[in-house]
Parts: sequence; C-alpha cells; structure tokens
Amino acid sequence: MAQQQKAYVRAGVDIALADRLLNRAKPALKQATRPEVVGGIGAFGGLFDISRLKHRHPVLASSTDSVGTKLKVATLAGRHDGVGRDIVNHCMNDIAVMGAEPLYFLDYFACNKLDSAVYPAVLRSVARACRDGNCALLGGETCELPGVYAEGEYDLVGTVTGCVDKPRIVSGRAIRAGDLILGVASNGLHTNGYSLARRIVFETLAMSAGDPVPGTRTAVGAALLKPHLNYATALVDLFRTCNTGRRADVRRGNAIFGAAHITGGGLTGNLPRVLPEGLSAEIDTGSWTVPPLFRFLAREGKVDFEECYEVWNMGIGLALVLDPGSADSVIRRLRRHRHRARVIGIVRKGGAGVVL
Repeated sequence: MAQQQKAYVRAGVDIALADRLLNRAKPALKQATRPEVVGGIGAFGGLFDISRLKHRHPVLASSTDSVGTKLKVATLAGRHDGVGRDIVNHCMNDIAVMGAEPLYFLDYFACNKLDSAVYPAVLRSVARACRDGNCALLGGETCELPGVYAEGEYDLVGTVTGCVDKPRIVSGRAIRAGDLILGVASNGLHTNGYSLARRIVFETLAMSAGDPVPGTRTAVGAALLKPHLNYATALVDLFRTCNTGRRADVRRGNAIFGAAHITGGGLTGNLPRVLPEGLSAEIDTGSWTVPPLFRFLAREGKVDFEECYEVWNMGIGLALVLDPGSADSVIRRLRRHRHRARVIGIVRKGGAGVVL
C-alpha cells in the first residue's frame, strides 16, 4: 500500500524536499565562512564573534535589498547561477562605500514551490559570492509560499552586516570644490532598472532571451543577466592603503573623501548622497563610452537623456570623490582588482545635485 502524502505537502509545502535541496548546496555553504563565525548554519540564529575584530571603536553597518525584477529575466532565460552574486555584491557594496568591511550575510529565498534545478543553483551562487568577498554566509531562510507567489516565481533578498572603526567612517564631509570624481565601470544594469528594460525588450520589441543585442554578438538575456560587480573588496583595500589620516573626515593623510554605489537612481540620485551642502557634481558624460546595451535600451525605449541617468548606471557602477593628485594611483590600484576607472567629473562650489 502506497504511503499517503503528507497534508502539508498536499497544501503545497514540502519540508523534506527543502532539506534535500539544501544538502546539495552544503559543500558551497561550508566555504563561505570566516574565523569569527561561531558554530555553523542550522542553529536558530547565526553567531559571529566581533571581539576578534581589530577595531578600537567598532561600528556595525548593515544593508538589505532584493534582486528585484531581474529575477524575471533569470526565469525567462532559464539561468539562475548569477542572481546570488547580484544580491551579495549589491549589499556588500552598499556598506563598503561607507568604509565598512563586510563580515556576514543572511539570505531569504521565497517561492511558490521549490524547484530542484533552481534553488540549489541560487544558493550556491550566494555562497560563492560570499566566499569571494570574504564574507561569511551566516544563515538564511527558505520558504514555500503557495498563494503568495505565482507558479515558477521566486524572490531573493539579502542582508549584510559589516564593521568600521568609527573614525574611519567615510561620510563625504571632507569633500571640497575641485575634488575629482572617479567613475568605476559597471558590467551591465547590475540590479536596477529592470522593470523598464524588460518592458522595452520583451514587450515593446517582443524579443526572446536568445536574440542578440543589435550591434553585438551577445544575447539580450545574457547581457541583462551579467552579475552585479563586487566593488567591496577593492574599497576595503583602497580605504586601508590610501586613507592613512587619523580620521576619514579630514583631508590630511587621505586620498578618498567619498564613495557612492550607483544603483537605483543612477548617478544623479546616488552621488549627491555623499556631497556636503553647497557643493555639486559636474559629470562629463562624454568621458566614457556608454556600453551598447544602454544605448540600445535608450534608443528603442525612447528614454530621454536625463532619465537614462536616473534609471540606469549607464556604465558607471561606483563613483569615488578624491584628491586630484591621487587619481592616477587610485586608478592603478583599482586595476589590480580588475576594475576599470577614469576621471568623469569634478566637484563644484554652489548648486546642488549632479549636472550632466
């Protein structure tokens, strides 16, 4: 006689399946750790021994976000091995621009029904991004929510915690008129502007994920799914080696006075967050070549110039405000981390926000 299916499974939630799929990803999970981690994944909460950190006045920094509607593209293209990098790198970058070193990460995966091909791939991607960023994957939550998510849909959310010595917090207070703005290249949309991009590509143009971006050999699905870059590792190194002053909010001994992660809101929405009152940023949009994907989206979507720089990063994923004499050395150090950078603007006295 066949064993009767459990009532919870009939309701749409299979705990045993979740355990089996989690076990598939455990080898990758075990690699995403740090010496400060106490115990392992599986307890009611994750434990991290901050007493082992070498900070005189430790301040914790946290950020949370989701991958957003980029997940729709991943589902359409049948590729889920990059979205973990998207969420981890996005969150780590957000705290690294303040001078914090990412320490540990928590993920939240929710879906209608667990897919044995999707869930382990996503979880391994999260773990590998944590490992590559020297950030422990301390724990997370996986849940099936039938009735909340449509069949085949899932959501991926993450929270990162890091630490910075209070005098080393990079706040932008030391920025002055005449400082240069360095733009660090992105490799695509990262994790922002996908609702508009999807509408242009898959609704207005009725393209499939395998169709090439005009003028390139890259499929539009692959172009849209390029993972969000990790700038955090480079930022931790830059702030340690280039900012040797006694505090980060003074100019003496320091080279980098402010950093902005270019996410939702683009250059015009994110760079002003680090500028002191009475200063504005003048950006020369001709100082770098906007990648073909952005030009294609702007043209086919009939998106005007200003809105492009509000919705998308347009090829610049990170902006640094620095001492003019330090630009060359910072660019060279970024190159060691395989990041391309160039001067894209200058800080001006008066006005507010960003002038393109």
